[in-house]
Amino acid sequence: MSKTVDIADQAQFNALLKSSTIVVTDFHAEWCGPCKQIAPIYEQLSAKLSRPNKITFAKVNVDEARDVAKTYAISAMPTFMIFKKGESVWTARGADPKKLNDAVQKLAAEAGGSGSASGGFETGGSSTSQENWLGAPLPKGYKDVTAEVDLKGVDLLNADGELGDAKTLFENGKPSDSPASGSAKGKGKEEEKPDWVESDTDEQLMLFMPFRSTLKVHSLHITSLPPKAEGEDSSDVPMRPKTVNVYSNRAHVLGFEEAEDIPATQSITLGARDWDEKTGTAVVELRFVKFQNVTSLVVFVVDGDGEGEKVRVDRLRIVGEAGQARALGKLEKIGDEPGE
Repeated sequence: MSKTVDIADQAQFNALLKSSTIVVTDFHAEWCGPCKQIAPIYEQLSAKLSRPNKITFAKVNVDEARDVAKTYAISAMPTFMIFKKGESVWTARGADPKKLNDAVQKLAAEAGGSGSASGGFETGGSSTSQENWLGAPLPKGYKDVTAEVDLKGVDLLNADGELGDAKTLFENGKPSDSPASGSAKGKGKEEEKPDWVESDTDEQLMLFMPFRSTLKVHSLHITSLPPKAEGEDSSDVPMRPKTVNVYSNRAHVLGFEEAEDIPATQSITLGARDWDEKTGTAVVELRFVKFQNVTSLVVFVVDGDGEGEKVRVDRLRIVGEAGQARALGKLEKIGDEPGE
């Protein structure tokens, strides 16, 4: 007999989140081919790792339990979420068996007492997990809400096309050039596309981020890990951001000339002391009263700190509170190839 719990509505799911320390959830649909392909693997994990009141595996049919899908802004299938003590600590979209298996195995280790208090899924502080890396501690009372970024709608202007794209900034894993990652600083793996973003023709970058739910944004964590300059000529070395303008609730990305004519919701100037020496992360604290009911952000890197011609950004995290989910729109299936 299957140990997986089929969720019918939000009330049942809320009760499950209270009764089980960890809840692994599969958001699926009958018409979704990739959902059916990964379903046997999910059932195997459930049969092997389920533990009463500790680890529970659940399935949510998004067409039948629409209130649950709406609460968590599910817009693509399959989507897998892991909850710990009622809070979401991990999300993955797409039928990627390895990613799912690796995440769940960490939970098994925790339930057996060999894991940390968060089982490898950090909910605060600087994380060492590939699933939810953070470059700075979370302020008390707030969460990492980066998962609320609608990756299908992000846009990035003036980025070097040979390096990472806009989605790179929101990757869950530790930057490849982070000191703890074991790779040489400033040198990406030759066989993989670099996992950072650099500006192209000058030092400016313009990023547009729509959100899947309405947010209250407390701060931004910007990670930048440029290599150290060698010799006297530092013009070829990318810089860290210096002046950053943030605009809230814009309908689309701003053009560079357009941004100069529109007052920023907040303008921030970063200095050398703002960057953490170990993680290369600067915490940009926002005027919380100005960033309530936020449905999108535009982040404009106006210039860099130094004499270089380009600016580099490795990761971006949004910290705050997630509110009501926005309209789901048309649900779609995600392919079964990893990364789709």
